[in-house]
Amino acid sequence: MNTPRNLVVSVLLFIMLTGGWELAARALAVPKYILPPPSDVAMAMYRGTVGGVYAKNLLVTLGGTVLGFLTGCALAFSLGTAVALSRRFDYFLYPYIVMFQAMPKVALAPLIVVWFGLGVTSKVVSAALIAFFPLMVNTIVGLRSADEDRVALMRSLAASESQIFWKLRIPSALPFIMAGLEVAMILALIGTIVAEFVGAEAGLGMLIQSMNFSMDVGGQFSVLIVLAVVGLLLNRMVLLARR
Repeated sequence: MNTPRNLVVSVLLFIMLTGGWELAARALAVPKYILPPPSDVAMAMYRGTVGGVYAKNLLVTLGGTVLGFLTGCALAFSLGTAVALSRRFDYFLYPYIVMFQAMPKVALAPLIVVWFGLGVTSKVVSAALIAFFPLMVNTIVGLRSADEDRVALMRSLAASESQIFWKLRIPSALPFIMAGLEVAMILALIGTIVAEFVGAEAGLGMLIQSMNFSMDVGGQFSVLIVLAVVGLLLNRMVLLARR
């Protein structure tokens, strides 16, 4: 799919969309505080990049995202494995996990900031909580997708439960787990931004909030574009690991 022709088409489509946005914003005289033209967004992007503001806050956001992703995934895989392999865990633990997941994390974010402060810890906790559930569900489904006839065959050959787990259940679950990781990575980024919206000393979410107070809508759009690109790159990293 990555042929020169497709690349040219993608670039032309981007130029057409941004050009149409620019023309529409200027022809309709849309106020810049409602919808700034792409030229204003590009200028704000240039100022933030040259001034080093974006780079500094991006590193903070990325740190919280990656740590939250790793923490949430480790917890999700552990609990997902326990629920998938143990009926007791499934009966007693899983309902509480579902009820906790039903709580809106945006409502929990202020409490998380109060409990863990304005530093990186609150971002990691928020990111981990949001990234946790999709991977846990995929882990459960994946581990339970192993062919029971193969499980019975391995048991008849005196294979231990550990051997069955590592040589049959995990390979069967890998497609599900990797799909869960793709979702969890993006959700971890969202969780970090939510925590930064509520209260943070640095980060792209905090930067958006400060721009909102100063009515710098062009700057807000530029930060959103940075976040979109970061999310795409993080997703590609997971896809690369999957391959």
